[in-house]
Amino acid sequence: MSKTFEVVERVGISTEGVTEAVKEVILEANNEKKVGWFEVIEQRGRVTSDGKVEFQVKVRIGRKLKE
Repeated sequence: MSKTFEVVERVGISTEGVTEAVKEVILEANNEKKVGWFEVIEQRGRVTSDGKVEFQVKVRIGRKLKE
């Protein structure tokens, strides 16, 4: 069994909140390849041109290279 992981970073975005932004990016990554672990490494946001608050999170994702 491999003990080697790949590590990738992705940004999740949501107008619902930080939690939703994390869920979206993790579920999308997990659909591509099983996620072993993740950590939120950055949080930020902005106000869009139409006045909505947008939450953004940078997430580091670890996945086993071989199952």
